[in-house]
Amino acid sequence: MKYNPNVIEAKWQKYWSENQTFKAENNSAKPKYFVLDMFPYPSGAGLHVGHPLGYIASDIYARYKRHTGFNVLHPQGYDSFGLPAEQYAIQTGQHPEKTTKENIARYREQLDKIGFSFDWSREVRTSNPEYYKWTQWIFIQLFNSWYNNDSDKAEDISTLTALFEKEGNAKVNAVCDDAIVSFTAAEWNAFTAEEKEKIMLQYRLTYLAETEVNWCPALGTVLANDEIINGVSERGGHPVIRKKMTQWSMRISAYAERLLQGLETIDWSESIKESQRNWIGKSVGAAVTFNLKGHEETIEVFTTRPDTIFGVTFMTLAPEHDLVAKITTPEQKQAVDTYVEATAKRSERDRMADVKTISGVFTGAYAEHPFTKEPIPVWIGDYVLAGYGTGAVMAVPCGDERDYAFANHFNIPIKNIFEGVDISETAYSDKENTIIADSDFLNGLNYKKATQKAIEALEQLGQGKGKTNYRLRDAVFSRQRYWGEPFPVYYVNGLPKMIETEHLPIILPEVEKYLPTEDGQPPLGNATVWAWDTVNHKVVDNDKINHVTVFPLELNTMPGWAGSSWYWMRYMDAHNTEAFASKEALQYWENVDLYIGGNEHATGHLLYSRFWNKFLKDKNLAPTEEPFKKLINQGMILGTSAFVYRFTIGSTVLFASKNLLIEQGDQLGVCVVFDSAQNKYVTTQNHADFVPVLKIHADVNLVNASDELDVEAFKNHALYQDYKEAIFITNENDKYIVGREVEKMSKSKYNVVNPDDICEQYGADTLRLYEMFLGPLEQAKPWNTAGITGVSGFLKKLWRLYFDDNGLIVTHNEPGKDALKTLHKTIKKVQEDIENFSFNTSVSGFMIAVNELSALKCNEKAILEPLAILISPYAPHIAEELWQALGNEGSISQVPFPVFDAKHLVESSKEYPVSFNGKMRFKIELPMDLTAEEIEKIILDDERTKAQLNGNAPKKVVIVPGKIINLVG
Repeated sequence: MKYNPNVIEAKWQKYWSENQTFKAENNSAKPKYFVLDMFPYPSGAGLHVGHPLGYIASDIYARYKRHTGFNVLHPQGYDSFGLPAEQYAIQTGQHPEKTTKENIARYREQLDKIGFSFDWSREVRTSNPEYYKWTQWIFIQLFNSWYNNDSDKAEDISTLTALFEKEGNAKVNAVCDDAIVSFTAAEWNAFTAEEKEKIMLQYRLTYLAETEVNWCPALGTVLANDEIINGVSERGGHPVIRKKMTQWSMRISAYAERLLQGLETIDWSESIKESQRNWIGKSVGAAVTFNLKGHEETIEVFTTRPDTIFGVTFMTLAPEHDLVAKITTPEQKQAVDTYVEATAKRSERDRMADVKTISGVFTGAYAEHPFTKEPIPVWIGDYVLAGYGTGAVMAVPCGDERDYAFANHFNIPIKNIFEGVDISETAYSDKENTIIADSDFLNGLNYKKATQKAIEALEQLGQGKGKTNYRLRDAVFSRQRYWGEPFPVYYVNGLPKMIETEHLPIILPEVEKYLPTEDGQPPLGNATVWAWDTVNHKVVDNDKINHVTVFPLELNTMPGWAGSSWYWMRYMDAHNTEAFASKEALQYWENVDLYIGGNEHATGHLLYSRFWNKFLKDKNLAPTEEPFKKLINQGMILGTSAFVYRFTIGSTVLFASKNLLIEQGDQLGVCVVFDSAQNKYVTTQNHADFVPVLKIHADVNLVNASDELDVEAFKNHALYQDYKEAIFITNENDKYIVGREVEKMSKSKYNVVNPDDICEQYGADTLRLYEMFLGPLEQAKPWNTAGITGVSGFLKKLWRLYFDDNGLIVTHNEPGKDALKTLHKTIKKVQEDIENFSFNTSVSGFMIAVNELSALKCNEKAILEPLAILISPYAPHIAEELWQALGNEGSISQVPFPVFDAKHLVESSKEYPVSFNGKMRFKIELPMDLTAEEIEKIILDDERTKAQLNGNAPKKVVIVPGKIINLVG
């Protein structure tokens, strides 16, 4: 009976679907285990073999936990809002909803073919109104909350208004906007409703504010920092500039310390934790106020080194700082304006990363030193960021390398305030060994004492105080896009009002164009039915807006990370219409036990989701502080790209086989002549002509396992129509050999391998095993389709333990000790490997076990039945078929995992190598419980020993029971 993976896999995929085999229950006597993959975005390109790597790993673990008695939740869904679908809609004129549904259908088809144990009954899509109703609902909860530093959590906004009514805001310890104006209870109660609303916006956890944003003119939208690479948009590579816009923001900064402390409680890689620590960027120091000469305004700075305040010789503002336009003198205006314009074209990341370029402009203004009252020149420089700290620094060039370089570049004086330190060549940044000098009342003090004393003096002057600062900025939450969650917001006199939650969802309207409007409004500005009727509580035509009962709705949409910031909780109770999840479901599942996904989300999704989870915990809507207990970042499967080598002779286009190339410096060339006898171009290594060669990606599907290009297929391929008449110079076997390089697997490199093709040719179980076999889960590894045949052969060999050409050959005989040893050795290894996520070594263990059992001609059910269970998390289809063939009913997926018994690994005998004068001459199997004397007698009586000694007695016999037998002649 032949192993036919296509038939077997289709059969069991149908069975799992019809029987909802992997459906999890919210009430179970079993312990719970929640396994989650990072929310996938369904692209039109579908999956390549790199995408399923993390899914296969999580599926193995989910299946293993079912075998070990857990109620496993392993759901799947789609992060289906976002920029890619919108860009495709703009290009093709198709509605993003249509293309998204098509992409999801394709994605689902591919996932099903690989045999994942997903609970599809809980599928969610962020672009479905049934889902984003609750994203809108959470937004409203954020709007109606403030962060109380005293209780260290978010509270309902009503508790804040109660404080204002009772005592004003002087004693309120809240996370809020800077420069809050103080007011009394009497003043608050006398304010108009509109005045109160404006004040409340300064405290709400989501609020409207004018913010510096990354604006991409080509895409017509704001981008997050993690959507920008090297100063251009990740999507499309378009230029990005900095500009100010009124945007919705979220006060994630309120949770900075809790986000830091929470990292100590979760099982994540240290590299991801460190990425988040650096992004949050906690600094302890002082806030210092510098007065400006000739201006009422002041410059606020945050410094971690208040002990060096007497070393300040200039100040630097971010070019986009609000004060720049106010304090720049007429003489400096043109230079400042030019510099500000140039800086706007550079992203924050570029500016942070560029430590070599020194640039800046003097504003013409001077600040006043708080103690000496000396004038301090105020410059602008792009190494200072408006989004970090206050957007201003007090520059102490003697103690900071960047300030030192800036001062030297612009010939600004450098004052040395460090005792016994030479700063003629470089700044001195070792604070622990600092002794302060030339600093008035700080002279002779070390870093800690000088810091404390400086802060005390600043507080007495009313020009500073001790402060903890964070690099983490509030998250901009508006996007000028169409394909995203609509805000449940309308505007009355320019102030935002929330739509009552009972009227959610506010559904995305139809528009004719997905681009911004001609006057620069977001795409929703094209909607004609986009106004809120406060009487009838519904969306109505724009021409009904009267600003009395009908008002304009928000035109921005939410960012891509909105729906993915809480989705794991919706999986707990996916069809609940009364809440985003019931309290019972939330209490049962709590949070995600195992989360697998890419490390590219370290400071985006993983940070935002922790923030939302903590907020929901504060509001008694989430049961735990952290959303994901354990996180594993899978490595990348790299593509093995293929290259052809193009060059020209006159107007003739030629391609040279890889083996014919000549290296010359950094270029590739090939020497060719035309052989009139053969009527074709040939190569000669002695030819003098050198022709530069261009490397071109060739579609890997046109190349076989021997790196041979199908030349005719290449010429006829749609991608290579320009080369139909090209001449291909081949090797001595008349083959065109391509070059190979390992790169990121990508459509643009034509090195994508479709998992459908692998499943069709070898089967999904082979694909699953091979992806695990490639190497450790967390490391990058290259894909090589040629290597998959070995795994395919292994599954056929496994099959032959159970079947021959005539059918099932499994017996009920008692297994031998060697077969039991192999089985239990494998149970132990596989269990340890799965629990340590060492899936690649498990596959090696399976191969060894099957080889050993095949050599033993093992056909016993007592061995082969548990073997099928062992392999079922990795190769579930063949395992189900074997389980059924052995006479069992139902799915193998819920069967208890085999139990390891150590007694089967205890050796009762030992095969000793018997050596003579240190050289092994033969082997002998002896019981392990023999003494050295008993072993010696057996060896001396052996005919092989007598032959080696020629009848002589050995001079010495060295025996270590269980290890060594050596006779010295």
